[in-house]
Amino acid sequence: MPTSAEAGATLKHEAVGRVLGTQAASPLSFWVGLEPGKVLQLDDVVVTRREVPGHGTVLVAGVVTAVEARHEGAAYDSDVFLIAEGALPAAVVEVAEVRVTRIEPEVFVPPLPGSKVYLAGAGDRDQALYFDVMDRRIPLGTGRDGQPLYVNFDFLDGTRGAHVSISGVSGVATKTSFATFLLYSIFNSGVLDAESANTKALIFSVKGEDLLFLDHDNLRLDEKARSVYARLGLPAQPFGSVHVFAPPRPNDPNGVPHVAARTQGVSAFYWTLVEFCEEELLRFVFADADDERAGYSLLVGQVAARLKAWAEPVGDGGAVMVQGTTCRTFADLVEMLSDQLQDEGSRLQWTGAQTPLGTVNAFLRRLRSAVRPLSPIVRGDLPFYRAHSVSTSDAQVSIVDLHNLPERAQRFVVGVVLRGEFHRKESSGTARPLLFVVLDELNKYAPREGDSPIKEILLDVAERGRSLGVILIGAQQTASEVERRIVSNSAVRVAGRLDPAEAARSEYGWLPPAVRERATIAKPGTMFVAQPEIPVPLAVAFPFPAWATRPSEAAAQVTASSGDPFKGLPGIEDDIPPF
Repeated sequence: MPTSAEAGATLKHEAVGRVLGTQAASPLSFWVGLEPGKVLQLDDVVVTRREVPGHGTVLVAGVVTAVEARHEGAAYDSDVFLIAEGALPAAVVEVAEVRVTRIEPEVFVPPLPGSKVYLAGAGDRDQALYFDVMDRRIPLGTGRDGQPLYVNFDFLDGTRGAHVSISGVSGVATKTSFATFLLYSIFNSGVLDAESANTKALIFSVKGEDLLFLDHDNLRLDEKARSVYARLGLPAQPFGSVHVFAPPRPNDPNGVPHVAARTQGVSAFYWTLVEFCEEELLRFVFADADDERAGYSLLVGQVAARLKAWAEPVGDGGAVMVQGTTCRTFADLVEMLSDQLQDEGSRLQWTGAQTPLGTVNAFLRRLRSAVRPLSPIVRGDLPFYRAHSVSTSDAQVSIVDLHNLPERAQRFVVGVVLRGEFHRKESSGTARPLLFVVLDELNKYAPREGDSPIKEILLDVAERGRSLGVILIGAQQTASEVERRIVSNSAVRVAGRLDPAEAARSEYGWLPPAVRERATIAKPGTMFVAQPEIPVPLAVAFPFPAWATRPSEAAAQVTASSGDPFKGLPGIEDDIPPF
């Protein structure tokens, strides 16, 4: 006769096995012996129940973390052949390890050996994974059972935590694809309610022009993919409001945006020499960690302060006059500084103290090397002073295209834009509406060793952004090379395919050993997501993007105007979508 606990189990599911008695069961984990013909696979959610005097029926639920099969009765490896031929009696036994995720009510007792174990039905599954207590939940994708998996928005919007850290091997971890899907889910799941229209996202793109078509339908989206969106409760459509900011074309006198495939909803961004001086942007020219360790770091601040005090606007194109010299290009400004600092009579005025000539020369060498990368985006030679700033007010999703800029210029743009948006949120005095910042290659901007102006800003975002409504979604190949405080402040951690050596690092301690091994062979499109409420990471398969992830997936008329017959063909990409 079944016990009352077994009778209360989900009737829709037959028992898949019983709690083993040959392995110790605890409130944290237990083993299941499978019934003949029954199968459990990794990530399955199972439940068992136990009658506890004084407490009634206690639910013990968990996730399968290991599955094993063996011959019971075999003593030697060679016995497998005798057993297969029927010459030696033995039984095939399958067992599964279950890591407990929830005990309800919280009476921490182990399941009893021999208790029946069931695949979790809809209600039990929600209890096991805490979905039943998530008042605001966001679809992450589907589990191995094809059912939706969620993340608690309270750990994203700053209510109980904030920030997302995504790690994985370049090219197969699909970090950027997952980050954009997470944004799409936030905007379209209904958790934002009335704030949806005013919530913004700022994406820094280094993937060619692949992220410039988020507001275009994906031509490869089929009915099967649409059904996944329906299962997740999301519309299968592109982002509704997107604006792209791109640097001006090199040597273009009109400052036309440097993009090939997209012609609408694109604005050029740059900084005038007036802004460069007034806002003391010189420090972002020296944004490498090596610059902070160099002896000229103090000199950078001194020169930036002098430029702010002495630069005067000239005309309406953003040019400046400093010490009687008119500068219309960044090269002009660098040349003026070189003349002033190399002249013994004027050097003291700029440095404010006796500075060794070797330090001045090191500063100037580094500054001159910035002329070529920064000249397209630090301007004083355009025909008229016009809108040219990166702004998140024009659309729900603002994309800053960096792929045409050298790495030095990319650092400058990321630092200046982040500082501007962070200061804007500080001055607003309220955390709402939220601003989500998606930044790839986080290890380049906030390395573990050294200091830089960009790293200071990112640390500020990680530590104070939660209270200001600035949420960082950072991606990197190697979390071990990112500043610890940024990773540790991320409430949600995600891993795609990991390099085996990287997976062994302590930064991935949130991955159980079995999951860590799986991450080294994970297929593109599979992510392991850890959130504070759920004791084990969830293996998530996120759906095929409903928006174009590269020019070739967008509508034909988008690429027709480029004039390049090879535009749209797949190239070398960091995160090629897995579909």
